[in-house]
Amino acid sequence: MPVQSHSVVPLPVRIEAAGDMLNGDLSLPADAAGLVLFAHGSGSSRHSPRNRMVADSLQRARLATLMLDLLTDNEERVDVITAEFRFDIPLLANRVRAAVDWARASQPTSLLSIGLFGASTGAAAALIAAADRPQIVRAVVSRGGRPDLADAALDRVVAPTLLIVGGRDDVVVQLNREAYARLRSEKHLDLVPGATHLFDEPGALDEVARMACEWFLRYFA
Repeated sequence: MPVQSHSVVPLPVRIEAAGDMLNGDLSLPADAAGLVLFAHGSGSSRHSPRNRMVADSLQRARLATLMLDLLTDNEERVDVITAEFRFDIPLLANRVRAAVDWARASQPTSLLSIGLFGASTGAAAALIAAADRPQIVRAVVSRGGRPDLADAALDRVVAPTLLIVGGRDDVVVQLNREAYARLRSEKHLDLVPGATHLFDEPGALDEVARMACEWFLRYFA
């Protein structure tokens, strides 16, 4: 696998979603093999250190990444207090869809295969967007996600889907098993032994990044 010898400088982007402007960082390695759009959840933003670490690994494997804030600045300020937006799955899904459409229409990324990486509630938003854009989204990866919150959209997902869960994250493991049973696309459920919900254990996030990288490269080929 070709490896980047230096870090990729992110390009700030602004994406419109139903009249709201979302902030993002687009990192585009030379000769990118595809684009992975990150859908954060549960109060995270494009600055999430866990997702940044995964994104860095993807970039070293020649995958472009789009780190996107799914909430506006005002919504984030409210959500810190009320948590009312982080579980608004239809809102988050609409914004992931808007980002997918933006990536397909924008010159730097229009020819790249597109995949979605969702964490927590962002995984549900990613799966809904994948179900709604079956001709565009080539693969989905969920990290410690809540795919169960995608509900009826699970039956419509055609993109190959990888669910990654910490082996000690018992409640989320069960929720992922239930969602996995409903998925009709090519699918795989991977448990990271010894890892809890945030994958804080040594080496756990490295394993997530390795799995995600292999999954996207397989289906972008």
